[in-house]
Amino acid sequence: MNRIFLTLSIAANFALAAAVWYGLGVHDESRDLQAVKHAVSMHLLVALGASLLVLMLHAVVLTYFMGTGRWLEDTTTAYRLDERFRQRNIRLKYKAIPGMVLCMLLVIVTGAFGASADPLPTAASTMTSTIHFTLAMALVGLNLLVSGLEYAAISQNGRLVAEVVGEVRRIRKERGLDA
Repeated sequence: MNRIFLTLSIAANFALAAAVWYGLGVHDESRDLQAVKHAVSMHLLVALGASLLVLMLHAVVLTYFMGTGRWLEDTTTAYRLDERFRQRNIRLKYKAIPGMVLCMLLVIVTGAFGASADPLPTAASTMTSTIHFTLAMALVGLNLLVSGLEYAAISQNGRLVAEVVGEVRRIRKERGLDA
């Protein structure tokens, strides 16, 4: 899971940075109207792609923790393992969930403010553009931070799963179940 997560995380965070880069060119006053329209189109397309990648990244992490949690629950019950394995998994999962949910919500709110921001300067569009920019910067920073926290949780959970697999192998060998 570490490789999958790293690949998705790098792609999502790079796409967010690219969306910001294109977004910065939208309000360049030295550009003509055609160049501004192109910048808006590129920003919109890249931002939509980045949003989907960020949502997919965090959905994959949530699915991973749900799947390993269920497996650990079934395995600890079937092999009568110590409950500490499940409890460690639950702690790791609930350490990662708040950040991922916040990132997912921030993607949606940032996109909503981006949709309401008009690239032609008016008093109302300046305010929504400023809010959109602030949210976008917060999203980039938060997503980088949460990606690091999720990577640490996934790594610890992987070691936990390996520990449980080792216990299961030991028990199966003791009981003569592996021939």
